[in-house]
Amino acid sequence: MKKIFLIGLSLGFICSSSVGQIGEKGKMQAQVQANGFTVEKNNAATPVKNQARTGTCWSFSTTSLLESQYLKTFNKTDVDLSEMFFVYNMYIEKAKNYVLRQGKAQFGEGGLGHDVIRAVATYGAMPESVYSGLRDGEKTLNHSKVVLELKTFLDSLLKQGIVRSNWMDDYIKLLDHGMGKPPAEFEYAGKKYTPKTFAAEVLKFNSNDYVNLTSFTHHPFYSQFILEVPDNFSNGSYYNVPMADLMRVVRNAINKGYTVMWDADVSNSGFMNDKGLGMFVERADQETTAPVSADDKELEWTPALRQQYYESLTTQDDHLMHITGLEKSKAGKQFFIVKNSWGDRGPYQGFINISEAYFAMNTVSLVVPKAAIDPLLLQKLGIR
Repeated sequence: MKKIFLIGLSLGFICSSSVGQIGEKGKMQAQVQANGFTVEKNNAATPVKNQARTGTCWSFSTTSLLESQYLKTFNKTDVDLSEMFFVYNMYIEKAKNYVLRQGKAQFGEGGLGHDVIRAVATYGAMPESVYSGLRDGEKTLNHSKVVLELKTFLDSLLKQGIVRSNWMDDYIKLLDHGMGKPPAEFEYAGKKYTPKTFAAEVLKFNSNDYVNLTSFTHHPFYSQFILEVPDNFSNGSYYNVPMADLMRVVRNAINKGYTVMWDADVSNSGFMNDKGLGMFVERADQETTAPVSADDKELEWTPALRQQYYESLTTQDDHLMHITGLEKSKAGKQFFIVKNSWGDRGPYQGFINISEAYFAMNTVSLVVPKAAIDPLLLQKLGIR
């Protein structure tokens, strides 16, 4: 996530308000149609938020996926889960991993979608209203200082050679000072819950309901492998499928009323947040004022070129977002409607339109509800 954090900082995305003003399905649909797109499917999504000065898009995007799944399953009108509760617990896991690997591991703000799924299964969940991760007087998130303090503490600990047994107590004190301490129990809708009982009784959460997918040719298709990206600190395993299958999974999921967590590179040429477009085109200046149309000709993509981009580090997992819908341009090109976590920026107030070509070239991984995946593909992958 380091690369996109710097990009967001330079463009001012990191510093905007904590919560955007969009989340109503009809509002997004009207805006998209007015700008030359025809919406084919637009699934329920909660309001756009802003990760602000943090590299925690992995939590915002996957939490948004869980919220949409809740809306679909229970036909509710709203739900607002705490992204920072998952981040808090992952900072603890990252610290343990960093110490045991003697500092030869990733420690930072980044992560992947499966970390949220695992966090809910392990630690539970809670509403944003009871834990925001903001200290008293703070209005926006900023983890630059707290992460530096945490890593400095861990590095000083490792320099001692023999690690003292109670180091985690002092680490958690630092974490609580930077993010606040999550409550052990809380009240929601007139009933008391712990994070685990909230996940079980309110969300009805089951980690087996979600599948991690990717598409790269250096591992056999229809098998699993540990995705080789820096933010996969927990060594999460992904099912590997051809890109044609991956795009089919997303289209089918959206058409069935599900949504998808999307991990991708957004610093490559063609991601134009200020224009609400992501297309596989060569643009030397991504913030150019030159006219751009969804129906501009795009470059040809191939699995071999995609693999080349990945292995040359041109494509990295620098940002995670949430795919919520499908639409077509005036000329009939297919686009995905994607919810971002940079606040209500851009012409679509926090949403962006991603072409299939951009998706194919820049996707790193997905988290998909298992119920949205074709049973024949599940069988081929050995998923029950």
